[in-house]
Order: sequence, then structure tokens, then C-alpha cells
Amino acid sequence: MDILLVDDYNMIGAWPDLRKLRDNDLAGARDLLIEKMAEYQAYMGYRVIIVFDAHMVEGIEKKAKNHKVDVVFTRENETADEYIEKLAQELNNVKTQIHVATSDFTEQWAIFGQGALRISARELYNEIEQIEKHINLDVKSIQNQKPAARIQLSNQVAEIFEKWRRGQR
Repeated sequence: MDILLVDDYNMIGAWPDLRKLRDNDLAGARDLLIEKMAEYQAYMGYRVIIVFDAHMVEGIEKKAKNHKVDVVFTRENETADEYIEKLAQELNNVKTQIHVATSDFTEQWAIFGQGALRISARELYNEIEQIEKHINLDVKSIQNQKPAARIQLSNQVAEIFEKWRRGQR
């Protein structure tokens, strides 16, 4: 089993579309990252855990599932790096390969020492871009193979089906 741990603000700061969105709508940038990682999870078959750094915010650790992706907000006084290091150590076993998406050099060395593999923000971005291209080609291919007589769906129904496909409700 492969598990990808994602340092969210590291990705948001490194990916051009997320960085641009972050400047006006941080919550929107987070949501878009989660959507992209949900597609990555569905395509690659990895379990994806996104860790949001909430160490400057008062409160307790929060965990949720969003688009079938595990989303964690760290607790007060805990950085995403600390949480990822601890989680990588907990999840590491013979049957599991841990991957950590971060461009933080110190974090990379810490996770290497635990036997995890790292993927930089740029590498993950490029991989997701390739996956999106493959998905678009697959969709076009399927659409071209559909029979001429097909049931017309309203935009509302098509939108509902698309949400189901992405694991949303």
C-alpha cells in the first residue's frame, strides 16, 4: 500500500494556480488542492493524507474526509512538518510505502531517515498535470466511442453525476 502525505501550504505556495488563488481566497486554494489530490488518489490508487499547518491557530487537532481524501489540521503549537514526521513513523511498515510531498529541505532529510520517499512540490505538480492530461484524453476517447443515440442529460443531472464520480455528495 502506498500512502502520500502532503504538506499543504508547501504545495499551495509552490503551485502557480494555487499560489495565485491563495492571495485572494486561501480557503478556495485549500479546496482546489484537495480536489486535485482526490483525482491523484483515484488515478494512482494511493491513500492521500493532506496536513494543514494550524500551529498558529488556537484549537485542537481536526481530522476529516473530503473527496475521500484524509484532511488533517494540526493542533495548536504543532507544525505540519512535525505532524508529518510523526505520522510517517507511525504508518511505516513492511507492507506500506510512505511518500511525502514537500519541498522543505529539512523535512526531506527527516523523512528519508524514516524510510519514506519524498516528492517535491514541483514533481507532484508536474505529475498531476500529466494525470489531468491522461484523464482528459481518456474522457475524449470514451465520448468518441459512445453510440450516436444517447440519452440527453440536463446540466443539473450531469453535474450530479460528476459529483458522484468525484466522490462528493
